[in-house]
Amino acid sequence: MKIFTELKQIKKFIEQLKLDKQSVGFVPTMGALHPGHLSLVSEALANNDVAVVSIFVNPTQFDNAEDLEKYPRTLENDAALLRTLSPDILIYAPTVEDIYQNNVAAEQFSFDGLENEMEGKFRPGHFDGVGTIVKRLFEIVTPDHAYFGEKDFQQLAIIKKLVEKHRIPVRIIPCAIHREVSGLAMSSRNTRLKPAYKEAAPFIYKTLESAKEQFGTKSANTVTEWVHSEFAKHDLLELEYFIIADAETLKTVKRKSKQKKYRAFIAVYADDIRLIDNIALN
Repeated sequence: MKIFTELKQIKKFIEQLKLDKQSVGFVPTMGALHPGHLSLVSEALANNDVAVVSIFVNPTQFDNAEDLEKYPRTLENDAALLRTLSPDILIYAPTVEDIYQNNVAAEQFSFDGLENEMEGKFRPGHFDGVGTIVKRLFEIVTPDHAYFGEKDFQQLAIIKKLVEKHRIPVRIIPCAIHREVSGLAMSSRNTRLKPAYKEAAPFIYKTLESAKEQFGTKSANTVTEWVHSEFAKHDLLELEYFIIADAETLKTVKRKSKQKKYRAFIAVYADDIRLIDNIALN
């Protein structure tokens, strides 16, 4: 297993792979890997000659300095986990200086309004940070395919828009949400949940499943009000938002149409840990 810490090294290595007509699958991560990440890497391994995994906690996508500081950094464990899948995975674990040089700042992007919905309303500037790092990593790794989980569905939509608008020659492959046995969507943040909150957190997915069931016969407003009332009764979990949106535009639905696909999106605080999830409704 090769671990690159400098962009010059990995660019040179990948240039040679491309000369040898090797296809490159890429999984960008912020580390603290879990089985959800590994499922993405398995897809990359199965469908490409070479899989590259980046491990980089990107400062420009955090709107909370404390959250950035607390984010787990476990490179040694991450490498060991990846080795269980294949000894041939390439890891790119750059420093902040390697990525940003002397300018740790996000570019400004327009994602045709996708960035203003849901997470964009609660985390200003977040998607500029995401766009900045993903575009930079695509320029360095030059992958043929890149793999992203649907847990961050809005981020996935924004990355597709980034690729389209900047004409980046990479195919984005969406991958299904990987869940714990309890139904809780896998996230690096789950490791920070205190026991009582870990026990309570599966309520999020159970509520989404109930919302999906109700959406077949009830209006979006009725379902939304029901979700709010369920969380209002919960002692440990605090609802930040629940939104039923058009799966393509991410705009909140006003009136259902049989021609459109809808998803429900949720963000919840379990103590000071923010958890997000979503589900397809039709």
